[in-house]
This record gives sequence, structure tokens and C-alpha cells, in this order.
Amino acid sequence: MTAAELLGWISAALLLQLAVGIGVVLRRRRASAPMTPARPAATASRPDLAWEGWREFKVVQRSLEDAARTQCSFYLQPVDGQPLPAFRPGQFLTFSLNVAGGAESARTITRCYSLSDAPEPAHYRVTIKRVPPPHDHPEFLPGVSSNHFHDHVRVGDILRVKAPSGHFFIDPDPSVPVVLVGGGIGITPMMSMLRWCIANQPERAVHLYYGLRNSDEHAFKAQLEELAASHPTLRLHVVYSRPTPADVPGRDYQHAGHVDVDLLRSTLPHGRHQFYVCGPPAMMQTLVPALAGWGVPVTDIHYEAFGPASVKLPGAEAAPMAVVTGVEVKFQRSGRTLIWDGKDASLLDFAERHGIEVESGCRSGGCGSCETRVLEGSVRYEHPPDHDVAAGHCLMCVGRPAASLVLEA
Repeated sequence: MTAAELLGWISAALLLQLAVGIGVVLRRRRASAPMTPARPAATASRPDLAWEGWREFKVVQRSLEDAARTQCSFYLQPVDGQPLPAFRPGQFLTFSLNVAGGAESARTITRCYSLSDAPEPAHYRVTIKRVPPPHDHPEFLPGVSSNHFHDHVRVGDILRVKAPSGHFFIDPDPSVPVVLVGGGIGITPMMSMLRWCIANQPERAVHLYYGLRNSDEHAFKAQLEELAASHPTLRLHVVYSRPTPADVPGRDYQHAGHVDVDLLRSTLPHGRHQFYVCGPPAMMQTLVPALAGWGVPVTDIHYEAFGPASVKLPGAEAAPMAVVTGVEVKFQRSGRTLIWDGKDASLLDFAERHGIEVESGCRSGGCGSCETRVLEGSVRYEHPPDHDVAAGHCLMCVGRPAASLVLEA
């Protein structure tokens, strides 16, 4: 891969992930998570997972969800015919995809996508937005995974999928009203939470705020309007930032502008609420801290963001890590020993810069694709990873060496 292609891939991946659910869903912080330099390792097994490793699923249906035809839902059924486990509304699936990039030969990539429906015994559903090259850099490559899904994944295809995972999911306490805030494709985990609430807690108050540009990219429009009309406990607030001339206030959307704390303060009833926020960086970096500034307890603020450091809550800043340079990092399987110079944000970036191939997915500590065994030394994290790291392992995508290090990779 050339430097230009790599930069294009990274830029597309950022757009993919910043909108959460467009492509790689970068996981997954709750505002209540302690901001400590490290997190105790979990056990090697994951008893919370519905199954271990990869499982084959057949695509049984595709459904375009917006007028611009950029958001497509994929319905998945297990090939083995075994019961389909439930999941926690808001969680994601991890996919192993065989893709071809232009003149490149086929390669395997790992990507994560939010489940966009309530737990359903017949199928899982993910909704994926096609990611084009950035508007200001058309020379960059488009989102590899999202375009692969849109252009190549068809009904009848078989996909390899890991069990639902992630710590971003709804609190099942029916006594606390829910505020769901989705920006752009960040609506996908909100659809899962909303449908679960309606099916299982029809009396629970739910306030859904959906921010997007206009009706062209308004996903699930008819479904949301039907749900709002038939469930009086659901309050739907659609917010268009750039309405088209054909968009009618009160019919297509309820508010113009953006979803911000002023809108929430003026439309939410008084009292405690649980807030769930998922969207692009501008929303996350302003709204989540503003909720805390409004006085919402951080234990009632849950969010999904691009990377663990993109949202900073008042009073929750992590202490900066000590700068470590000049230490050896040995990659045992690759047979390479390199000197860590501190120029890279993570061990994954460091490995890739030196031509060492490491499987990766979310690149923010959520999916576990880059997890590898630590044979000697220790790894530090600026923020605790969302993925439950097995004992004696580390996540290379968010880890840095604390001293000389030997990794199994």
C-alpha cells in the first residue's frame, strides 16, 4: 500500500467511524467509566459472549433505508440453524471480510457495526452507510468496508461474524426515562434501543432526538413516524441542519439546526433521565460535556464516540502518561526487534509503520481484533479500553509500551 493510499484509507476510516455505524464502530465508552491509566485484565474466556470465535451467517435480506440510497440494512441468519442469542440493545457485531482494494489482491479486514434492531429470534440486522472519499480530498480512497457491503454483499452471501459485544447498551430500569440522541448514522444503536423499549417496556418514556442534514439522508423515516404515532410514550424530535426546499417543518422534521443542550433543556420534562448519545465528532465533543455542565450526573450519560479521547467530561480528564522512548519492542512471531521512539500514537501504528502486519478492526480499543499476548514487559493505556482484555494480553491499537516489551505478534 502506498503512502497516499494509506492516508486515504485512514481518512475514509475516520469518517466511517466518526459517524459510528457507518463503518467501523469505534468503541465504546460510558461516561461513568473510571479514567485511570490502566484497567485490570479480564479472564481469558468471555462468559458474556453468546459464542466464541467466528460463526457463519447468511444474508437473507437487504433494505435501503434513505432516499439518497446511501444507508442499507443487512439481515443475517445463522447458517448452522442454531438458536439466535439475544443481545443488549446498543451492542455491535464484528465482521471478517474478504475485500479487494483496487489493483490489490484480496485481503481480509475486520470491521464492527452496530446492531440496528431489537433482539429478534429470526435474525440480526446491521445498517451501514456508504462512505465516499472526503469532500475536501476526493483523491482519498472511500471507506473500504462500507463500499464492500454496498457493492458486493448480496442476499445469499455468507459472512463470518463474532458474537454481539460492547459496553454501550441501554439500562433496563423501566423507571428512568430514556433520552436517545443519534447524529447521522449514529441512529443505528438508537433504533435497537428504541425498538427494545417499545417491545419490552411500552410504558417507559422515550425521547428520541435524531440530528441530520435533511430528508435525503433521513433513515428509517416511515418507521419512526409510525412508531411515534402508535406509541404515546415516544417523543420524536427530528432535527434538520440543512433542510431542502421540499422539506416541510412539522411534517418531515420538528426542529431546524442541531441537537444541542439548549434544545434538550427546552423540550425535555423536568426530572432524571438516562442519556445515550451516538454521532459525529462535532456532536460528541460539544453535547456530551454540555450535558455534564447542565448538571446531568456522569453516571446517567452514556455515549459512543470515535476513540476514547474524543470526548472529555468536566472533572474526568485522565492524567497524561509518562513519555517512554528508546525502549526495545520485540515482535516475536514477526521476528523483528525495534526501538520505540514515541512518534506513534499506539503500538499498532508503530507496527504498521515498520511493515509488521497486525489484524485490526476498530482501532480504538473496542473490538479486540488486535489483542495479542504480552510475553515480557507491560503496556499502558491513556484511557481504559472498552474491550475486556484477557489476562496477559494487550490491545495494540490503544496501548503503548511502559518499558521494554516482547509481544507475541
